[in-house]
Amino acid sequence: MSEACPVCGGTGWKIIERDGLSAAERCACFFRTMTGATWAKAGVPENYRRSSFENFRLPDKSQNPIAHEAMARAYLAVMGFAREFPAVDKPGLLLIGDPGTGKTHLAVATLHAVIERGHHGVFWGYQHLLDSIRAGYDAASGASDREAYEVALEAEVLLLDDLGAHRVTEWVEDTVTSLITYRCNHRKPIIATTNLPDADMGAEAAGKAATTLTDRIGMRARSRLFEMCHIVKMPRVGDYRIQTAAR
Repeated sequence: MSEACPVCGGTGWKIIERDGLSAAERCACFFRTMTGATWAKAGVPENYRRSSFENFRLPDKSQNPIAHEAMARAYLAVMGFAREFPAVDKPGLLLIGDPGTGKTHLAVATLHAVIERGHHGVFWGYQHLLDSIRAGYDAASGASDREAYEVALEAEVLLLDDLGAHRVTEWVEDTVTSLITYRCNHRKPIIATTNLPDADMGAEAAGKAATTLTDRIGMRARSRLFEMCHIVKMPRVGDYRIQTAAR
């Protein structure tokens, strides 16, 4: 059994004096408890639950100053979005880069920072979300599967990891377009990551890849996504996961 807060005695309210009058206001412990409960419900995978801006590691500056500077720019852009949220001109954030560049770590760090400010959010792996939505059409599926699409539509903040990591079908394209269009039209924030290059970001980004983001989610969804999101291109700095595990 945890000890009661010494300030409020566990009630969640504290008495303050203001202009000669006594009043009650929420104790800080209430917000800590609320944030913890919200974070627990966000569905962040165990591997990323401790991801934060504080423990994100930049490349060693002495060994690779160019990579350090490039990643620092991306890091500061993402942290700036989180710091200003929700007073941002665009309600979304899209991280584009090769596998292993730290996209998911920064996306989860952003979600965590947003939740700490009292907002609610949910994490979905792109393929898992589509599988859950598809399962919802099966009469024998559980209620949680039938609610997946509604949760993704209406979540205050949606983190969609590994966008485009699914074979292309008409159903997939229509579903993703519907989801992103709805959130764009209603200014519902989305944080997304993708390993897929985007042709309009320049030749270096697209390279000679056979598959682009537009190929996987369709032009309409891609257009809406870029309309509503701050775009952060992650630099090629090797495999972030391997580098951090070695430190």
